[in-house]
Amino acid sequence: MGATSFDWSLVQAFLAVAEEGSLSAAARKLGASQPTLGRQIRTMEEQLGVELFRRHDKGFALSEAGALLLPSARTMRTAVSDIELRAAGKGDALEGTVRVTASVVVAAFHLPRIIAALRVEEPRIAVELVPSDETSNLHFREADIAVRMYRPTQLDLVTQHIGELRVAAFASRSYLSRRGMPRSREQLLEHDVVGMDRMPHIVDGFRRGGFDIDREWFKVRCDDSMAYWALVKAGCGIGFGQASIGAVDPDLEEVPLDLDLPTIPIWLTAHEVIRRTPRVQRVWDAIAGGLRALVDAQSAEG
Repeated sequence: MGATSFDWSLVQAFLAVAEEGSLSAAARKLGASQPTLGRQIRTMEEQLGVELFRRHDKGFALSEAGALLLPSARTMRTAVSDIELRAAGKGDALEGTVRVTASVVVAAFHLPRIIAALRVEEPRIAVELVPSDETSNLHFREADIAVRMYRPTQLDLVTQHIGELRVAAFASRSYLSRRGMPRSREQLLEHDVVGMDRMPHIVDGFRRGGFDIDREWFKVRCDDSMAYWALVKAGCGIGFGQASIGAVDPDLEEVPLDLDLPTIPIWLTAHEVIRRTPRVQRVWDAIAGGLRALVDAQSAEG
């Protein structure tokens, strides 16, 4: 096999299938079709003269040869990513595309107004918004800027703490008219509370507050943040969310409970090379300013 005949896209396909375990999951990750990935895997196997995967009913498992190649393939991905990062960091014009990822709630409720204002001021900058509650990999250009609800720790990432968002309890006006407003911790136990399914955050919070409950106490449970909010708005019970979102919703009313609710930190994050690119810097500044205004308004109200 000649060195020039080896296509990086084949390595991408190999890595995606190896890490995801199936063609369907790998196709979603890469935005490609399953037949295309299947052909790329077969092509790579033919070029290398080895079988990379063992096919089984549940997907693909690495063969012995595939497992031996995986570390080198990951090293190759890191090298390609470094080339892309350094090339992207050389752009000096306020034009081009900036990819931003944020939690689903932040992407839906906070970033649209910020992006709309930015588009008026910088019409040559295109913004791709990726709502996701999963962690995107900034090293591999899955996003240029990430809005995180925790402090990233990688050494080559630039981070900025924007502030803290207050969390509060809310219920729909229809629910409160039917069940009444709880006025004490004891009365809260007599109400319906929307909990989470597999995620432990709300159960853990109640236990820290001295409530001896488990997930079965919550008669409606959901881990998806937008669906969770919709359940609260529909009248399924009392729920918890960002105070700045619930306060402006005409269907909701804050439930004043004596609970030690946590705040949600906001961090902006980007790779240090990409962060210096003027278009990324401009989008970074716009997001930082918009989110900081949100935090300041919340502090003024509090």
